[in-house]
Amino acid sequence: MNVATYSASGKSGSQTALPADLFDGTVNEDALHQVVTAVLAHRRQGTASTKNRAIITGGSRKPWRQKGTGRARAGTVRSPLWRGGSVVFGPQPRSYAPKVPKKLRRLALQSALNARALDGDLALLEPVELDAPKTRRVAELIDALEAGDGNVLILTAGNKPNVHLSARNLPSVRVLPWGEGSAYDVLWADLVLVETSALEASSAPVSTSADAPPEAPADDTTADDAEETTDEAGGEE
Repeated sequence: MNVATYSASGKSGSQTALPADLFDGTVNEDALHQVVTAVLAHRRQGTASTKNRAIITGGSRKPWRQKGTGRARAGTVRSPLWRGGSVVFGPQPRSYAPKVPKKLRRLALQSALNARALDGDLALLEPVELDAPKTRRVAELIDALEAGDGNVLILTAGNKPNVHLSARNLPSVRVLPWGEGSAYDVLWADLVLVETSALEASSAPVSTSADAPPEAPADDTTADDAEETTDEAGGEE
């Protein structure tokens, strides 16, 4: 799968092949739905609160006697039938955020990246280096890419505070380090820009030399030498 590569100023370059282990073209819609639903549920405040009979003050005694008044029977003014009374099964403060397994989040993120790459909405970007926060630099980059009408997500190689601060005043641009964005962030963007150094670091092979057990030292002692040593030790005794 090949995508376009742009310079830090927005100039178009050559086509670059994406890593096959990350971009295999598979889009798991079920995983995307579960993760996006979980993200939206996590944003709910869950602060709705109503008073039940235990919270309402007053009503510790019976308002009037059971019979002889001509009125309906009443045991407490905290009854939900009364004005100012309690609420039956009303909402209470709670968290709406479901638990999402880590593997499911990774699968959804990979599916979202594959979906953007298949639709032609993913491109590579040469590393953006800024000495100081400058919103104009990021705005010029977005204008050069002709993506000013849509949302743009920039995935940088590591944390870059200057790039993040430069794009903070642009409502349609979001900057996140590679690996910290969710599937919702990728689907929110109409154009995803990934720094080339971020992909190179993520697809680099991991060295296994440190994990390999140390080799045992060569032992030149033969069985005959071991027997002679044992005999000599017995003779000395």
